[in-house]
Amino acid sequence: MSTVAKTYQRLIIVLGATVLMQQFRDGTVLDPMQYFSYLVLAVSAALFRVAYRTEQGQIPLHLLFILITMRALSPAETFFLGSASALAHAWAGSKDSRQRWTDCLFAASAMAIAIGMASFAFHSQYLPQGRSEINDALQAILAGTTLFVGLSVPWATREVLLEGGKLAAIWKDRHFWMLPYFVAGAILARVFDTARTEVGWQIPMLALLMTFLFYRSYRLYMGRLEDGRDHAEEMASLHLRTIEALALAIDAKDQTTHEHLERVQVYAVELGKELGLDEKHMEAIRAASLLHDIGKLAVPEHIISKPGRLTPEEFEKMKIHPVVGAEILERVQFPYPVVPMVRYHHEKWDGSGYPEGLKGETIPIGARILSAVDCLDALATDRQYRKALPLDQAIAVVVQEAGRAFDPRIVEVLARRYVELEQLAGKHRIEPLKLSTDLRIEAGAAPAAGFESSSITASGRPTRNSDKPEFIAQIAAARQEAQALFEVAQNLGSSLSLDETLSVLSVRLKRIVPHDSLAVYIKRGDLLVPEFVAGDNFRLFSALEIPIGQGLSGWVAENAKPILNGNPSVEPGYLNDTTKFSTLRSALAVPLEGVNGVVGVLSLYTSERDAFTRDHLRVMLVVSSKLALSIENALRYRQAETSATMDYLTELPNARSLFPPSGRRDRPLPPHFGQPRRSRLRHGQFQADQ
Repeated sequence: MSTVAKTYQRLIIVLGATVLMQQFRDGTVLDPMQYFSYLVLAVSAALFRVAYRTEQGQIPLHLLFILITMRALSPAETFFLGSASALAHAWAGSKDSRQRWTDCLFAASAMAIAIGMASFAFHSQYLPQGRSEINDALQAILAGTTLFVGLSVPWATREVLLEGGKLAAIWKDRHFWMLPYFVAGAILARVFDTARTEVGWQIPMLALLMTFLFYRSYRLYMGRLEDGRDHAEEMASLHLRTIEALALAIDAKDQTTHEHLERVQVYAVELGKELGLDEKHMEAIRAASLLHDIGKLAVPEHIISKPGRLTPEEFEKMKIHPVVGAEILERVQFPYPVVPMVRYHHEKWDGSGYPEGLKGETIPIGARILSAVDCLDALATDRQYRKALPLDQAIAVVVQEAGRAFDPRIVEVLARRYVELEQLAGKHRIEPLKLSTDLRIEAGAAPAAGFESSSITASGRPTRNSDKPEFIAQIAAARQEAQALFEVAQNLGSSLSLDETLSVLSVRLKRIVPHDSLAVYIKRGDLLVPEFVAGDNFRLFSALEIPIGQGLSGWVAENAKPILNGNPSVEPGYLNDTTKFSTLRSALAVPLEGVNGVVGVLSLYTSERDAFTRDHLRVMLVVSSKLALSIENALRYRQAETSATMDYLTELPNARSLFPPSGRRDRPLPPHFGQPRRSRLRHGQFQADQ
């Protein structure tokens, strides 16, 4: 505290003490009981900081007792009551123990000075003469105003000396708003004094206390209502921000969906308003329009981002996303029907939709709105597999589907307002989520368990945590599948060595499609010959030569179609010998189609019956397309390498007997010259050719 501020406080304390000493010397108590009652109430209100609360601040209740005492009792009694209550109020509100006594003495002294000014104005003989009612009202207003000025100016001056600033600005900003309340308190004191004169001071005092208690109870009740309303508004706002953050987090995974979410929300909300939905359904639409595709977290990335049409197997996987999305959102426990809207937003009016084939008005109204709006925006937006349609053409497609895919009533509103809604959607923007995905973190040691980890058991099958919800397992499986396919794609394109490529493939593929044996057959003329074999019964598979069209793999090669859960025993020559026995019970075989047709077959075998699923088939079809091109390139490279070796051998002196000058071979080449070694052992070891 500066020297000037300390000097000012001491000056106010001295002036206040002088006024109080003068009043105590000359003052008397006329009605001890009445005065004691006022004093106890005023000091109690000050100690407990009872106040009238406004938006700008609080008006201490003990000020009202000062104004009442000023009219009803002597000046000395008013000075003592006012100073005592001011000291108690400052003591209860002081937070700094070192400054507490200084603050209390300053508050009591400033109050004494203000009361002295107000008493002088109240008892002034220079007020205009006239009707007594008017004169009393003017006295009350003047007393309240003077008390306000005498109290606010010293406090504002102290704040200027402590904090800096201009006196007029601080007084206007922090104190001037209290003036009407001081005047109102003075008028209320006049009413109380009139009642005291008529019926005695006890009844008005009791009425004042009862009025305050009723007011206090009302304020507490209203305060709780306001707190409840504020809490509800905060929770609703938090809910909405959480929903938007979650939607934007999904958007961070697939940037093509960001504007899609915004537009669907604007369209769906406006349609809901026109259709007269209640507030609960409107809140549900706001949330569901942002979160309806959250279930795509369980769909592998390569399916979502596929540039062409989906295969039937890929579409089967895509169809799980509304169910998974509903299962995720069930955990949120929304107070409005978000989950049904998300679960059924791909149902169709005629019952041909999914996941449950609901029909007509059995589909929730919110889901019907999302279905039509989602389709319109999808048609009018660029996708990986096609260019966007003009909005007029997109709405024409939606109108054609009215009564089949979409609710005709919703389509009618959408067709009538789509131009207006498009303009409205253009003005509505959610800030995109910017994540530091390119940031490289240098700090941090290796985890305690090291960097290498695996969720694959010794049998090659992923471990599952039965305690986790199914949708979490599906999301984890989708992420695992995407990573494994990425690694497979990298390996398939990184080497021209067919042996190396297939060896790595067998390891990577086992993570996403568990199996006991793997065989890659290459088409040579009318036969399929094993190029690579790994796993159980590898010696049996290595010895096979399968005619095209026969057995499981031969049928796949001839028809260029996959077989799911076939019987491995039907492979020609596999179990012709009665001394041989196999434990394999089911097979999954897919054609390897290259640029010039089928180049081979990829077959997986396992000991469990019907062990392979349509998900496994879908993954195998993705792998097979890349593997076929890799095999074609490797075979061309091998053929070129063999030709170069033959050319080199023809130039050697001892090769003249094999290759005459005419270029024609008089004697055949060795049986396996230039051909691949076909009898493969597990883990990339080879059996010597006979």
